[in-house]
Amino acid sequence: MEDLKFRVQAHSENSTKTIVKARGFEIVLDEPESLGGTNQGANPVEYMLAAFCGCINVMGHVIAKEMNFELRSLKIKMCGNLNPERLFGSSFEERAGYKGIDVSIEPDCDAPIEVLEKWLKNIEDRCPVSDNLSNTTPISLLLKGKFHSLKMSELA
Repeated sequence: MEDLKFRVQAHSENSTKTIVKARGFEIVLDEPESLGGTNQGANPVEYMLAAFCGCINVMGHVIAKEMNFELRSLKIKMCGNLNPERLFGSSFEERAGYKGIDVSIEPDCDAPIEVLEKWLKNIEDRCPVSDNLSNTTPISLLLKGKFHSLKMSELA
């Protein structure tokens, strides 16, 4: 099977608010007022948790169908802690991202616990978002555009 390619485009509306286009959808990201934003959308790390919840939901239903049990619904709670010092540049002792993510999944189904344990392992193994959060994914940042050339002395 050929690789699937997903694309998004984004632009900044202000220093904390980003508008992302994904297919025909618009996603608004912003910071809460306590972090200098205007609170007009979830922030990037909240969207990361939301994406993980969405992936668990899709994979949970796909795998339940494959395992021949009815998954009527799924409740997912997720929580992650991160130290904001690195992102604000006040310390570089700890990583910028989540230290860990706790996930609680409550399926509404009649499957026995042994089946659900296998189901959960399959979700963790096959969920692309879980894979990206658990493993290093190569990222290539490319600077594009027209720039005014300044000498280092002009920046001081």
